[in-house]
Formats: sequence, C-alpha cells, structure tokens
Amino acid sequence: MNVRYTDRSKGDIEVAFEWYEKQRKGLGFDFLDCVEISIKSICTFPEMYQIHYSDFRGCAIRRFPFSIFYTSEEEEIIIHSVFNNRQDPEKRP
Repeated sequence: MNVRYTDRSKGDIEVAFEWYEKQRKGLGFDFLDCVEISIKSICTFPEMYQIHYSDFRGCAIRRFPFSIFYTSEEEEIIIHSVFNNRQDPEKRP
C-alpha cells in the first residue's frame, strides 16, 4: 500500500522530532522509528485500528504520547495527523 502524508502530518512529525532531539540527542530518531513501525502496522492491517469519527482511524504510537490519524483509501493510506495526545482533543483533525 502507498502512504501519503498531508502537509499537516509532515509538520506534526517535524515539530515532534525537533522537540525530542532538544530533550536528548537521538530521541527524535527513536520517535521517527516508532512512527515508522506504527505506519507499517497500519499498512498491514488498516482496518485493525479504532474509528474515532467518520472515516478517521487512530493508532497510538508505542513509547510516545502521540497517535497517528489516517484514512484508508482504495490503494492508499493517507496520514492526516500525528497528534500529540497531551493536546486538547478538540484539536484532532
């Protein structure tokens, strides 16, 4: 399956990466690794994760307080947001 990232999701990942790298060198790369593992799981089992609203599903990222919100199209997974779960839930995509 192809994966497409929205501009919002790319920005979410960049901000989180930079913040974790400032906390400890290499932690940002650990975050990216966990995001990649979650996305591979989403691609393998796109229907496995809970629907949060409409067609949007959410997958919690292991070790970090983030969730990936995505939709599954015919031959594509669209990553809409990599959401910091400590934010106000009203800000979800």
